[in-house]
Amino acid sequence: MKDIPAQVADFLQLQGFVIISSIDEEGFPHNSCKGIVKIDKQAGEIYLMDVYHGLTCRNIKRQPKISISAVDEHKFMGYCLKGKARVMPDDNISHDIIKSWEDNITSRLAKRLLKNLAEEKSRSHHPEASLPAPKHLILVTVEEIVDLAPNHPRKEGSHG
Repeated sequence: MKDIPAQVADFLQLQGFVIISSIDEEGFPHNSCKGIVKIDKQAGEIYLMDVYHGLTCRNIKRQPKISISAVDEHKFMGYCLKGKARVMPDDNISHDIIKSWEDNITSRLAKRLLKNLAEEKSRSHHPEASLPAPKHLILVTVEEIVDLAPNHPRKEGSHG
């Protein structure tokens, strides 16, 4: 277990979603998008809501090692958190967790609508509005944090 620094937790909370990489039964990476519901910095735990009961869930039950990746292209920064995950029993999804998930979805939908209005774009389809109800909670215990930003951006003409 590794403490999650405040700047990493804050960065992750600002992202609309993160990419989870699990290992399938043939040993290949499987990536899926998940929403963060809660981050416990001191415990080194991240709670993810899974709205589908598919390959990610099966992969975690068979092989709990996963990674969580998030990047912000504009800020040229990102993190990859490696750890072990477990699918929590359905009765462990509290009302507070569901409420937090719903608040996150509402916030994402509102941001998308406001951005579309500002850019004078009209979209009849908003993906967040059609997400199914949450199926289960995934708890990730973080063991390693990798800063994806280069320490020294390569200057033009240099080779590294």
